[in-house]
Amino acid sequence: MSNERPDSPEETRQHTPGGGISPAATDIEPAAPEEFGLVQAWWGDGKGKTTAALGMAFRAAGHGYRVHLLQFLKGGADSVESVRGEYNVIAALPTISYENTGHYGWKGRMDGSDDDEHAAKAQAAFDRTKELVAAAGEADLTAPLPSDGNAEDGVHMLVLDEILYAVEMGLLDADEVLELVESKPENLELVLTGGHEEPTFLLDAADLVSEVRKVNHPFDDGTRARKGTEY
Repeated sequence: MSNERPDSPEETRQHTPGGGISPAATDIEPAAPEEFGLVQAWWGDGKGKTTAALGMAFRAAGHGYRVHLLQFLKGGADSVESVRGEYNVIAALPTISYENTGHYGWKGRMDGSDDDEHAAKAQAAFDRTKELVAAAGEADLTAPLPSDGNAEDGVHMLVLDEILYAVEMGLLDADEVLELVESKPENLELVLTGGHEEPTFLLDAADLVSEVRKVNHPFDDGTRARKGTEY
């Protein structure tokens, strides 16, 4: 039996995150991440893939890291207004920016949208992705980047929202997406979301793969997209 006395409350606190000091908000100043450079994939038939990626993006931006969100298929539908709550938040924050290359509706649905236009939009978004990845390769990602800088000048984290849906729908070639992922700069954190089918082409290249599985979903009962939760 050990005769060592347990740590005092003061000593115990020293072993907790922040040394026992409660976290508090601080001003956001440009900074550089020390451990970025992984590839993440979020897929599944459940709600929350984009939400999880955005939560992480906001967290990174809150630390002063430069983040950019590129959305592939968020073009809207008749159940969604022409406004996005996340865009309003992004516009109010330094260090994070976004762009939307989506087209109304979904490929293969009888919603009045054009499948050729979906394909063209997805390819344009992928071309834009290649530009942003190349720009990150030219930047010093071990250093802070200007909060108000253009994404073309480099970012620490790039979120490719719904790109896995674009691959699943046949709008993008899986091998080309994999090639891009494997060629990314060492310190760029790359996040890919979307798709109900497992992105098997990406499993060996991704460091983190999370499946968001549906148990219940209000859409199944006819509930339409709700402002403040789905958009």
